[in-house]
Amino acid sequence: MTSNGTTNEPTFMHLQVSELAQVLNDNSHVVVDIRDANTFANGRITGAIHLTNESLADFLREADPDVPVVVCCYHGHSSQQAAQFLVSQDFTQVYSLDGGFSQWQLEHADKISR
Repeated sequence: MTSNGTTNEPTFMHLQVSELAQVLNDNSHVVVDIRDANTFANGRITGAIHLTNESLADFLREADPDVPVVVCCYHGHSSQQAAQFLVSQDFTQVYSLDGGFSQWQLEHADKISR
């Protein structure tokens, strides 16, 4: 888990797929998936919440900002912007999943829900 910033401003951190696999079973982290609806429906990390423009307001209102949040996208790029946005909304521990769902699917095909 490495920090992304070099300034004192709050920023998201990076999380490796192997690190997420270690904490997934204890429900200590919330996984949010920002991929499109069809792709999400066809396979997602077990327990992931689909986060869209339409569901964002509800998530921000209902989520505990002190619970670690892991943002997942296709390859780990778009998730970085979404993670930084959540940090700006006062979430204290936000991670971008390096490699995204593509990497998760390669390493943990047994932990995918449809």
